[in-house]
Formats: sequence, structure tokens, C-alpha cells
Amino acid sequence: MSKTTIKLKKGLNIPLKGEAEKILNTAERSGLYAIQPPDFHGIVPKMLVKEGENIKAGSPLFYDKNNEKIIFTSPVSGKFKEIIRGEKRRILEVRVKADQDDDYLDFGAADPKNLNHEDIMNKLLASGLWSTIRQRPYSVIANPDDKQKAIFVSAFDSAPLAPDFDFLIDGQEDEFQTGLDVLKKLTKGKVHLSINEKRTMRRALTHARNVEVHKFTGPHPSGNIGVQIHHIDPVNIGDIVWYVDFQNVIMLGRLFKNGIYDGRKIIALTGSEVKRPRYWRVIQGASVENLLKNNLSTEDSSSLRFISGNVLTGSKIYKEGFIGFYDSQVTVIPEGNKPEFMGWLLPKPSKYSATRTLFSWLMPWKKYRLDTNLNGGNRAFVLTGFYEKVLPMDILPMQLIKAIMINDIELMEKLGIYEVAPEDFALCEFICPSKTEMQSIIRDALDNIQKEFS
Repeated sequence: MSKTTIKLKKGLNIPLKGEAEKILNTAERSGLYAIQPPDFHGIVPKMLVKEGENIKAGSPLFYDKNNEKIIFTSPVSGKFKEIIRGEKRRILEVRVKADQDDDYLDFGAADPKNLNHEDIMNKLLASGLWSTIRQRPYSVIANPDDKQKAIFVSAFDSAPLAPDFDFLIDGQEDEFQTGLDVLKKLTKGKVHLSINEKRTMRRALTHARNVEVHKFTGPHPSGNIGVQIHHIDPVNIGDIVWYVDFQNVIMLGRLFKNGIYDGRKIIALTGSEVKRPRYWRVIQGASVENLLKNNLSTEDSSSLRFISGNVLTGSKIYKEGFIGFYDSQVTVIPEGNKPEFMGWLLPKPSKYSATRTLFSWLMPWKKYRLDTNLNGGNRAFVLTGFYEKVLPMDILPMQLIKAIMINDIELMEKLGIYEVAPEDFALCEFICPSKTEMQSIIRDALDNIQKEFS
């Protein structure tokens, strides 16, 4: 374990209502499950199954046209039902009508300690679980042919209303350790596991084997993998690092212990508009419909925003939508689609401000029911000094955004574009007085650089 604690002072904890109570329920099995290609940024899906075809849990559904090694498999057994397309016939959802019970494709159980690098990689590719491994730079699915210098896992999440990973790991300690053993076989470098010094208590996390454990303290985004990479082993030009989400490490462990793609996960149902916010055991790609049934503050779904993920980086979904592949949280907040008289000029105790514009700074204990209202339109992008206060990285956020706007790649590289991903700028976007969509700007820049040098 690391002997020192990385103490972060920059950042912001947004005090939202609706934290999940530590009660675990098992959700009713969904009739439909969906794998959503937009969850996997940059891939071009090519279908491998036809409508009405019988499939097992773990059967291939589609592969990436840009890298045919990377396939995506069904989390349940049943029949391939349909493809949902968007603009320009882009595939948005690949839906499977689930059987009552799952029939699994057998990939063979094996102890990763007895396998070599190639054997482990082939099993991950065949099962579809390679997609759980992503990389920096670019924040995309890792290329199995690349050589990375390290692998990172975060064992805590600091985002608003985020789930407690100590609660999620209960009863799954062996699978988590096996997943870490798998990752260790994939790299000649180190596997870095980050924990929260004050909140992480489970011995399976604080004393995990075959990893280097690092302790962090501080507000959000201390739990972001990009912030942790920056403070442990930064990504320089030419470097590649891989990272895996916490629950996906458990899925890797199940694959090797049981020989099957077991897509079970635990999600936190959160938000001020949820009557009973708590934890639910679901299967990857499940619909949120059963979780929300009779559990919302209003039946008028048009007045609510349903989010797969957290309020800063999650994706907007509909009431019958599906949980994102990398998400461990579903959030429901007010839509904020109604104009407000006098806006921020009318101070109210119910309003929150990240600065001292309103009186919320006098009530640090108070939780707020915030909506999606932007409270204004786009304004001039001016120097404020706000962004530097919430980004705990040695990066100049405003200068980097401006370099992106003028498409100066050389300057972007000098300012640290390879170290960041959209989620790292989510707080900057939240407090931005100019209403600049920083996450989209960062995403476009990374896509352009990747295309330029591919």
C-alpha cells in the first residue's frame, strides 16, 4: 500500500437530495435488454445476428468494424428482437427479448494465475468483456494490440449521489480479487487501485493483492480515474494506460471463476424525485422501468429527467430506457423546463450556488433539489478563475479549451490534452458562467487528434 495519502483540495461536492439508502433489492427481470453502441465511443457496429435468432448469454451480437477482434455479447439468453436506429441510421440499441432463465455460453473456468497473457486476452475477447477495458488517451475501448504502461482501477466514486463501493463489494470479494489477478496478467507494469482514505473500509479493497494501493482524500472529482492517473502516473505524449470500472473488475473475476459472462451488477437508484432511493441488483443492459414503477414523485414523466449515471456525466434516457454499460447509478431529478421569475436575482433558501452569489454557502449541511435549468443562455467566454478551483490537475483548463477552439494541436498537447477526458471537465461545465459545453469540446478534440494520428 502507498505510504502517503494524496490530498486534493480543489473540487466541489454538490449537495443533492436523494442518496440511496443501503438496502439491496433484486429487480424484477426485464422483458427486454439492450446493448447500446453509443456507450462505446468510437466503435462502428456490424451485426452478427439476425432478427428472431436464438442466443445465449455471452453470444456475440455485433463487432467493431474498425477492429474485428472486439465483439459485444448478449448479457442474457433469449431472442434477438430488433435494432433501434437514430439519425443517419446510426444504431442506438440492440435489443434482446429475454428468456425467463438464462442459458450461458461456456467459455471455460480457469485460474488466471495459471494462464499466460495471450490466453487471458483471448478469453476476454471471446466473451465480449474486452469492452470493459478502456484507455487513456482518448477514453475509448483499449486496443488489444497496444502496449500499456499500467492499469488503473478506482475503488470509490465521488460523483453526486454516487454508490458506496464498500456496499457493492459485499459478498463479491473473491470475484474482485480474481479480476485484479486477471488485470495483473495483462500488463508488465503495475495495477494501481485507488481507495478513499476515510470511506474505504473493506479489507478486500485496502489489502488487495497484486496491486499497488493508493489513498486519496478530497472532494469530487477525487474519484475520477483521470484525476487519479494524473497524480499517480501521468499520461505523457506516446503513453497508453488502461482502466477498468469497479464492477467490471468483478465481472472479469466471474468470467474466470465460473467460465460465463455473468452480467449481474448493482446500481444505486438516486435523485430527489425517487420516493425510495436504494440499491438494486440488475443484469447489464436492463430497463429502468421496473425500478421506477410506483417509485417517482410524480406520474408526469415529462417533468422529470431520467439519467443513466450521475448528474454531471450521465446520459439522458427515457422512462423505459436502459442502463448504460459503464454505469452503476440511475438518477432522477426535475427537468427544469419551466421559466423562473427573476431567475437568480430572486434569492431563495432552496437555491444552490457553487460561489457566494446565493446564501447556500452559509448552510453547508443543506441538501438541494436541483433541476436541469441552465439559468441563462450562452455568454462570452471570459477569464474567471473558477475552473482552476474545481480541477485538481496541473492543467490550465481555460487555456486548453481555447487551444481546442482554435484547433491548435501542438498547443493542446503542451497543455495536457492526452491526460483528460470529458468527465474531468464536468465540474468546470457545471460552474461555468458562460454556459460552455466543455465536455463536448474535450470529446471533439480527442476524436480529432485520434483521427489525425491514426
